Amino acid sequence: MNPELAIDFFKTTVVFALYIAAPFLLLTLVIGLVTSLLQSITSLQEQTLTFIPKLIGIGGLLLILTPWLLRSLSEFAITMISRMGTLGH
Repeated sequence: MNPELAIDFFKTTVVFALYIAAPFLLLTLVIGLVTSLLQSITSLQEQTLTFIPKLIGIGGLLLILTPWLLRSLSEFAITMISRMGTLGH
């Protein structure tokens, strides 16, 4: 395997991981910002109040995105395995 191909595999994997993780990261960012805004408005400074909304949000998003996640992960795996088959030639 030449270095360019290894770098391409690594780059593709990292970009795909960001593509999969982005919806969850954005959701936790929005929930954290809204919770922080509500805490500052109500002057309620409890650190554990952000945990439950984030947990519920992540669980709900996981249920909603499960078909997309499974399809994307299986397509990525098939693509990478088929590309690995061409390495020996």
